Amino acid sequence: MSTNKNALLRYQILDRCFSDFKRKYEIQDLVDAVNEVLYDMYGSEVSVRQIRDDIKYMRDRITYNAPIEAVPYDGKKCYYRYEDKNFSIFNNELSTEEVTTLRSTIEMLARFRDGSRNAWLEEVISNLEFRFGIKTNQEHIVSFEQNGQLRGLEFLSELIDCAINHQPLNLLYRTYNGKETTVVIHPYHVKQYNNRWFLFGLEQTPIGDRIANRPLDRIVKFSIANVPFIPNTTIDFTTYFDDVVGVSIPEDCVGKETVVLKFDPKRFPYAVSKPIHHSQKILSEKDCILQIEVRPNKELESVIFSYFPHVEVLAPASLREEFKEKIENNLKKYMTVQKDCSNKA
Repeated sequence: MSTNKNALLRYQILDRCFSDFKRKYEIQDLVDAVNEVLYDMYGSEVSVRQIRDDIKYMRDRITYNAPIEAVPYDGKKCYYRYEDKNFSIFNNELSTEEVTTLRSTIEMLARFRDGSRNAWLEEVISNLEFRFGIKTNQEHIVSFEQNGQLRGLEFLSELIDCAINHQPLNLLYRTYNGKETTVVIHPYHVKQYNNRWFLFGLEQTPIGDRIANRPLDRIVKFSIANVPFIPNTTIDFTTYFDDVVGVSIPEDCVGKETVVLKFDPKRFPYAVSKPIHHSQKILSEKDCILQIEVRPNKELESVIFSYFPHVEVLAPASLREEFKEKIENNLKKYMTVQKDCSNKA
């Protein structure tokens, strides 16, 4: 288990040690106290360096501003404790309203509990329950769509860690046709769409570097690459997907288009209540026409097709022609099936 995922638990243990004025905790004692719990819970351990980093983090005024002092004794030795006996990084009281809100949040997160697949989330929930003494309601009140057969979810937490810690990866990737390719990727962002997870990063290839999109269910395995990390200096992922539906970013030559869609009257209210894109506007309620401003991609195509036969693409002309051709080709398949059935009869 990576160090940042059990950070809150480490801080809890260190907090108790620093508050214990009956015992002198030297640095190795702190390491042993933390590792005793981590090993029992996760079978993992941390180093002296990690504990020193934790102390530095807890001392930081922007985070916990903990008054941790190193008290010298016995010559060169020193032990660690809080200067203030009453201090704790967890002594902030929550209001009744905050506790209620937190309980609802924990119960919502708990719906995603799924053993090892979401071990990182399991730890977050457990730490929240332990920290605030809040247990989730055992009744199953909220459900979320989850694909139990989706591959690659076991990689999610570690890939997030690699992005946070700026660790480039050697990634073995399997395409839809079964071809396996090894690439070096510098992970920047992880995004979920349509019940799948996608890794975005700078991919180094023989023909040049590019921003790649790799679905987690196509990743076979990965390891840390022994190359310097190339930081993200060009993409703001808070706005990167603003002009598309889904996660596929078209080539630079594909600009934003005004897509106009006409729906059947019975289907129109549903399309209005569930916008295809945040730019969606109603052009005509009477004629059941909507408009969105997007860069066309395969996800947009899939969403529009999900409304067939209750939708018509009015504009742009190129997209309308593309849908016309696909519908005609699909119709040919059904006509072929009909002829085959007639011949057999």
